[in-house]
Order: sequence, then C-alpha cells, then structure tokens
Amino acid sequence: MTSSSTRHVIIIGGGASGVLLTYQLLHRPKSHLRVTLIEQRPDIGRGIAYHTGNPDHLLNVRASNMSALPDQPDHFWRWLSARDAGAPLRPDPYCFVPRRIYGDYLASLLEQQISDPTDARRLSILQGTCVDINEGPACVSVKLDDGRSLVADTVVLATGHDTRANRPAHANPWAPPSAAPIAPNATVLILGTGLTMVDYVLSLLRDGHRGPIVAMSRRGLLAKAHRHIDALRIEERDVPFGASISNLLRWLRDRIDRNAAQGGDWRSVIDGLRPYTQRLWHELPRASKRRFLEHARAWWNVHRHRMAPEGEARISQAFDRGQLTLMAAKMINIEPDNTGARVTYRRRGDANPLDIQVGAVVDCTGIVKDPRATLNPAARSLFDRGLARVDPLCIGIETDRNCAIISRDGAASRSLFAVGPLTRAAFWEIISIPDIRHQCAALAALLVDTASDHQPKLDTQIGP
Repeated sequence: MTSSSTRHVIIIGGGASGVLLTYQLLHRPKSHLRVTLIEQRPDIGRGIAYHTGNPDHLLNVRASNMSALPDQPDHFWRWLSARDAGAPLRPDPYCFVPRRIYGDYLASLLEQQISDPTDARRLSILQGTCVDINEGPACVSVKLDDGRSLVADTVVLATGHDTRANRPAHANPWAPPSAAPIAPNATVLILGTGLTMVDYVLSLLRDGHRGPIVAMSRRGLLAKAHRHIDALRIEERDVPFGASISNLLRWLRDRIDRNAAQGGDWRSVIDGLRPYTQRLWHELPRASKRRFLEHARAWWNVHRHRMAPEGEARISQAFDRGQLTLMAAKMINIEPDNTGARVTYRRRGDANPLDIQVGAVVDCTGIVKDPRATLNPAARSLFDRGLARVDPLCIGIETDRNCAIISRDGAASRSLFAVGPLTRAAFWEIISIPDIRHQCAALAALLVDTASDHQPKLDTQIGP
C-alpha cells in the first residue's frame, strides 16, 4: 500500500534494462517504492533488440543464460518450457530462442503488477517520449513530449542503445527489407559486418531476395558462432588485473593456446573471463583503454559477441553460393540515382577508389559511438543542463560505480542514475542480459536502501 511518503522512481525507457530494473524495484524485500515506467513504444520489454517479428532473428546468448533474475538462473527456461504446446519450443537450455519470444518473456515480468489492482498502485506505465529532465534540490522533474510533467525522488535513464538517424538514400536497418522496398534482384550494400548485418541478411533471405549482398566494414570481420561448450573455470587470482592492454592480450592468447593444446575451444576461455571483464575494464589504465578501443575492440567483439549456430548456417550458405560477399573497405561517397546509388569505396590496403552500382544501401554500423551526437532528447537535456557529461574516452555517459550520473562539474548525483548500455564507459560489458540483470538488481538494492532511511548509501558499490 502506497502513502504520501512513498518515494517515487521514474524509469525512462521500457526496453530490457527498464523492465529489469522495474521488476527488481517492485520485488525487492521491504520495498515500498512507487515506479513510473516511461516508454515511447506501445509495448514494454521490446526495445531495439526484441521488437523484431522475424523468427530467424535469434538471441545471441543461449536460453540457459538468459534469465532476467540473478537469483533464479533457470527462470527463463522454466517460463519457456511452460508455454503452450503450440509455441515454438526449442529442445534444450543450450538453444537460441527467437528474440521476439524473449520480448514476450520480458513483458510477462510485469504482467502481475499491471493486472493486480493493489500492485497497479505501485506501478504506472506511460507511453511517451521524455524530452527534458531537471534536477532540483528536493526532487527531479520530467517532461514528456505531449506536455505532461512528473515529479520524482529518483530518475533512472534506461534508454538502451542510441541508434543512428536513418540517412537519406539508406534503408532502415531496424525495419524489414519490404519497408524499403528493395527489388528482389538488386545488389544490396550493407555497411557494417557485425550482428546487425547478420540480422539484415537473414531478413533479406527470408523475404526471398535473390540479388547480390555485399557487406563492407573497415576490417571485414564477421562475428564468430557459438558452439555447445562450457565456460572454462578461471581463478580470479590468475587474472592480471591492472595490466596494460598489451600484457592482458598476451595473457589471454596464452590461456587460449594452452587450452587448445589440451583439446579445448577458445570460446570456453572467452566465456570463462566473463565474470571479470567489468573489473578488468575498470582497472585498465586509460591509455590502454584507448588503445583497446582503437585497435582491438573489433577483434574482441567478433569473438565475444557471437551469432547463433542456426544463423551461422544460413550465412555460410549465402557465402557458399556466392550471394553474400564480405569486404574490408571504407565507403568514400554515395551518389543516389534513379536505380539506387553509385557508391565509391576503397579496399583496405589499396589507395585506388572503386565504384559499385547498388539498388540499396543499409547502414548496419550499429549504435551511436559518440554520446555527444545523441538523438535522445532525455540525454540531450542532461548534457544541456550540465547534469551529465561524456566520459574522457567519449563512449558513454559518465557514471560512478553505483550508476549515479556525474555532472559537468564532476559531482555524482544523488537522484539521477543510468543503467544498461548508456553506462558502458564505467562497466564496458553491459549490453547483454546476463550483465544488465546484475546491474539492475544491485541498483534496486541501493535505491530501496536509500528509500528506507532517505539517505543514499553510496559507499555500496555496484561495479567491480
């Protein structure tokens, strides 16, 4: 039962991060917080990742690791197994489930709070776009695009990945190819060779596309695929925390080589390192962080963020029949014409520019990497008001290890927080559910403790 003294938390963003945090705030023992969840889409739990309706778009983490609840590691698998017999159930916990089904799972986490009148008094879900956030001495005010204003004790930014604005003459990578539309026999140029590219190729193939598909990126690297292997147990004392990036990568290669000599798979070493990646990032010298971002991030990403085996099979078939081509190159210019566009590019290591006529260009280079270029009005307002700043490496909103947003003058806020991919400057590996669920649970514990005595306990660190 809420009361006039019940503290109010507003969460901006109803995708995965926002839903996980909302669930934790409502279910935390002794929690009496009131939560308002603001999402611009009509459905919660979807975001960019899980709004797709294409059954070929699979999770890139196996079902056994996708529980939303840190203390119930089989929660998603049990939910999936309990679905009716007509649902597309996969054979075992090591499977990779369609992302649209995972979106259903995330939405189901809040179904009880939405349907139960008692719980509904603690949770409000508003559809709209937050356009302004202002922190006062006693509260935080939020304004929506339709003119509505709300006041809360705490505001948490959970808006997820900041996608690029769709450029003229480019097809939208988050929409089905039929929305472009793209002629079945046209040559399609995809900029970027990561998992977003994989999704778009799978969409083209599902729609019956027959023309050539060219995927282009600076290094021309393709995400590796998962295998049915278990993570290697790596002792914390064996990890070289605080080492330079050169020494750290040398240590990692040595562990992989030793594991391979014993018949192991490199994937088990990468997965075994996962519990330590946030601490490794935190203790990595800034110069080494910069070197990693410039020179090693692309290789790390293709080994760390892998595609489902089913997706790999479809992609391999497209390569084998010559329909899909991977190219290490940089686009120089795009000139739209009446049949699509004339694209000028330069292959890696070659100074001579080349041309290609394409029917469509799709920018799958992913998220906005410079937070200062954000199109998110909520984040923009924080920058404009001096309530937030970009981290020194320019990869995210700067937060402390408790997810508190740091202002332009360097002070950690007591009422403004962020979770999920926005916090990658502090946490780095914070884009997948296994990482975000722990972050949200820890922040919920902090906010519930704060509400219990009205004094933030900022000495309890969420990060490593």
